[in-house]
Amino acid sequence: MSVPDYMQCAEDHQTLLVVVQPIGIVPEESFFRIYKRISAVSQVNVRDSQRVLYIRYRHHYPPENNEWGDFQTHRKVVGLITITECSSAKEWPQTFEKFHLQKEMYGSTLYDSRLFVFGLQGEIAEQPRTDVAFYPSYDECETVEKRIEDFIESLFIVLESKRLDRATDKSGDKIPLLCVPFEKKDFVGLDTDSRHYKKRCQGRMRKHVGDLCLQAGMLQDSLVHYHMAVELLRSVNDFLWLGAALEGLCSASVIYHYPGGTGGKVGPRRAQGGSLSAEAGNRHRPGAQEVLIDPGALTSNGINADTSAEIGRAKNCLSPEDIIEKYKEAISYYGKYKNAGVIELEACVKAVRVLAIQKRSMEASEFLQNAVYINLRQLSEEEKIQRYSILSELYERIGFHRKSAFFKRIAAMQCAAPSIPEPGWRACYKLLLETLPGYSLSLDPQDFSKGTHRGWAAVQMRLLHELVYASRRMGNPALCVRHLSFLLQTMLDFLSDQEKKDVTQSLESYTAKCPGTMEVITLPDGLKLPPVPFTKLPIVKSVKLLNLPTSLRPHKVKSLLGQNVSTKSPFIYSPIIAHSRGEERNKKIDFQWVQGDVCEVQLMVYNPMPFELRVENMGLLTTGVEFESLPAALSLPAESGLYPVTLVGVPQTTGQITVNGYHTSVFGVFSDCLLDHLPGVKTNGCTVEVIPALPRVQISTSLPRSAHTLQPSSGDEISTNVSVQLYNGETQQLIIKLENIGTEPLEKLEVTAKTVTKEKLYGDFLSWNLEDTLCQFPLKPGKIATFTVNIKVKLDFSCQENLLQDLSDDGISVSGLPLSSPFRQVVKPRVETKPLNPQESSKVGDFSHVKTLEAILNFKYSGGPGHAEGYYRNLALGLHVEVEPSVFFTRISTLPATSTRQCHLLLDVFNSTEHELTISARNNEDLILHAGECQRIAIQVDKFNFESFPESPADGAQLANAKQLEEERQQARGLEINSKLDICWKIPSLKREGEASVEGVLNQLVLEHLQLAPLQWDILVDGKVCDCDIVVTCQVGDPVPLQVKLTNWSKHSVGPFALTMMPYQDYQNGVHNYDLQDAITFVGSNTFYIDTVKPAKDSVYFGALLFLYTGDFYLNIKFHEDNCSRELPLSWLCLPSVHIRATEPVAPTKL
Repeated sequence: MSVPDYMQCAEDHQTLLVVVQPIGIVPEESFFRIYKRISAVSQVNVRDSQRVLYIRYRHHYPPENNEWGDFQTHRKVVGLITITECSSAKEWPQTFEKFHLQKEMYGSTLYDSRLFVFGLQGEIAEQPRTDVAFYPSYDECETVEKRIEDFIESLFIVLESKRLDRATDKSGDKIPLLCVPFEKKDFVGLDTDSRHYKKRCQGRMRKHVGDLCLQAGMLQDSLVHYHMAVELLRSVNDFLWLGAALEGLCSASVIYHYPGGTGGKVGPRRAQGGSLSAEAGNRHRPGAQEVLIDPGALTSNGINADTSAEIGRAKNCLSPEDIIEKYKEAISYYGKYKNAGVIELEACVKAVRVLAIQKRSMEASEFLQNAVYINLRQLSEEEKIQRYSILSELYERIGFHRKSAFFKRIAAMQCAAPSIPEPGWRACYKLLLETLPGYSLSLDPQDFSKGTHRGWAAVQMRLLHELVYASRRMGNPALCVRHLSFLLQTMLDFLSDQEKKDVTQSLESYTAKCPGTMEVITLPDGLKLPPVPFTKLPIVKSVKLLNLPTSLRPHKVKSLLGQNVSTKSPFIYSPIIAHSRGEERNKKIDFQWVQGDVCEVQLMVYNPMPFELRVENMGLLTTGVEFESLPAALSLPAESGLYPVTLVGVPQTTGQITVNGYHTSVFGVFSDCLLDHLPGVKTNGCTVEVIPALPRVQISTSLPRSAHTLQPSSGDEISTNVSVQLYNGETQQLIIKLENIGTEPLEKLEVTAKTVTKEKLYGDFLSWNLEDTLCQFPLKPGKIATFTVNIKVKLDFSCQENLLQDLSDDGISVSGLPLSSPFRQVVKPRVETKPLNPQESSKVGDFSHVKTLEAILNFKYSGGPGHAEGYYRNLALGLHVEVEPSVFFTRISTLPATSTRQCHLLLDVFNSTEHELTISARNNEDLILHAGECQRIAIQVDKFNFESFPESPADGAQLANAKQLEEERQQARGLEINSKLDICWKIPSLKREGEASVEGVLNQLVLEHLQLAPLQWDILVDGKVCDCDIVVTCQVGDPVPLQVKLTNWSKHSVGPFALTMMPYQDYQNGVHNYDLQDAITFVGSNTFYIDTVKPAKDSVYFGALLFLYTGDFYLNIKFHEDNCSRELPLSWLCLPSVHIRATEPVAPTKL
């Protein structure tokens, strides 16, 4: 026997073999359709008996295997069913002749046969025949199953007769010697009368009868016969048949212990008989109770009382452990015969199936290992494929998955062997797919992203390469791309640099014909190949959603409840809410994106390839909000290390948007990489809120951009920085253009300024008028609004102490200099005080020190749907002003003027610029100063009534202390004085001008000199106010009215006062003549008495003068020294000078 049946199992020993074959031309589909109905009748209950017959159908059976039918009766073809088509009566004789020829092939062993004829109708079809059945068509054959059952009953009749015939002990009859084909030549010339020969014949016949009993459904009888056969054959060393007897004993015991079968068929077999069903459950476990039967108590109908002591009592059924031992013994006997290789192989397979049920994997592997090394004849390629496939299946049943995969892979390679004219690449591919689980491979790349790598990477890569090759030979480039992508994605860490290059080159060549997609590939057998996203090309280490730029970030208008109060729940605290917030903490982000604005996500990527990696069409995958992803292309250098990549997109609607991952195109493969499938990726969250659209404003200014970047303490970034260089006191306009570059109208604008400098400023540094700009609102997209800011720098104009020291040491003095001759002095550093270190020199005597002023202009604007939701944007403009000194006031003092209500302010002005400069003041001529030159100017000013000023711009009770209150008052005084002086400078060569402020120069003494006395004295002569150089003219002989008026601007009542009027003449040589009794007389007393004057009140005293001679006369007014006048400062008692000119009376004109 040369063709093994790898599907055999132990229970096949009780089956009758029936061959079903077509005759003539029968469509394959129709044949297998009838064959399927026939093979469904696999077991039949025998009439009037509890026995069951089992049938094994085959549509192909080698005739040489039939020759081993005496050795094991289940190998004998006992039934033949032929199927044919016959359309006319003329074809019938030829068809029937073919049927007879087919019977002759198995004629020596057939019990019965049947012919099913389809398509023949008429007289022939109506003739009743037992061996032929006629059917009009394949669809009209309802009685096929019934005829098969009748056929099986006829087989049983023949089987039972043979069993009875062989089982009957006919004393004196010679028992024939049953042989296998290769033994016949060995028994020629043997002594047939020897006892050894007779025992051999008896033992083989007993074994044969045991086979017949097993097929006839008499399990207990077969066990006894097998036991007897074993004893007989063992005594004569008939090892081949002894092995067969042992295998029969094992098969019967397996049938008894495992009614469900060992072949893995669906559904359990029927019980072997009523007497066995009750005991079957107890026969499954090792050590079950053995049933002992006297082998001599057997008759043709079973066990009876007739006994025989031929062998004695023997065991009836083997235990599960003994079954395996007997199998081992039987296989060892088979191994002694070269021609019994097929029998040995099939016995190993049967034993493995039994061990698989017993879950004894290691012992089963020993049987399989033995089966691998059994040498058979030269097998065909198809037989090799079948052998390796069955070995793989058996290894799989015992749990040896990798060994199973090994043999299945060999079977797959055999399908495409070079010796096959037409290699079966589809079968090869299908078998290769079945090997994947055994090598810890799956078609889902997600199985490789969790934990450590499982399996042997080298073997897995080899298998994947073979899948790619088989796919290519099948002509399916999509499969090639999918498997190559899987290889590159899952085995990247195990590929060498050269292998990486080779695999990527192959992949690019395949994707040029068929690009890789994210669609699931469904194979013809229904197997689905999931997509393979390239999550390692490149490797993403972190994903960070970026906030919008500072100038575009939305801010929420603060409500009265505050930002942290949630209005969704009436409870102050809820553990459920707190728990859910804790879960969202890792994914919810505390900033917002804006509808219609470009939003960014930063990925830190790494290129693991040893060559430059080109990634095309890389974009974001999002859910929740309609999102327009703007794909990017990048090129990563070889083994680049962490490399930042920014992906951008524009949300088109509002709501919650979740970034789920990104998509790429690498080597022609399109991948959708989800963050949930990326192990170890760090992220600051994936969900962000998209608020309604807001306008976008772009700022452009008339000033150049600054290289200095302001860093405000609030942490806000400044989008634009501009710079300007000004001289101290100079004013310049900053023209700002606000362009709406968004898609929403600009409806609201608020401007605030913040100065970030430590320098003391006088006046408003930045000022603007927003009304003109707001008139242009709402500002439509693309339109520009203009906004003007006035920059006015007024720092301290006082000079440093070292310069004052230099000026005083050089002999410059304020007192003693006539106003008509202003001095001119160039400041030079003193030789003896000049430091040796040039750096120190630059620090001490550097009068051109540039100071820096910095300010931030904040533009708070809103509009569109975002404005309706209470959102706005903040745009910051940084202003960097470098202030160069223009002029310094090195010294300031005062001189009294001729009027009590005026004084002269003396200022030493120093030009610290490198250009010629002009100084001008109110009612003064321009003064020219050369570079580095210092001159003095005198300005006549009216004294100021500081008591009328408000005490403070704020409530005094809210100020820190009295010192701060005094500083506020002094600042207000300085501002008033400076506004009256109106000191300006000009640099004609640069066409630049500004003002010079004395606010920082004024000291307490100067302020006292400039202050108007609280008691205001007015003297009127003839109704005219006398003061300064005013000369009142009167006529000799006419009385002149004289009034003294006192106005009290102090906070307290003053008086009474007594004043004495003493007239005199000034000879302009230092001599004053008071002896004027003959020239002037008073009408009344020359002493004026003024009563107490309350605050804010006045008092007037009236008198008169009479001049007797002409001339210029002066009045010297003296206060009487009393308590009232002594308590007051002298500055409060300053009266204006009185100059009266007496002239001759005008003679009347005569007509």
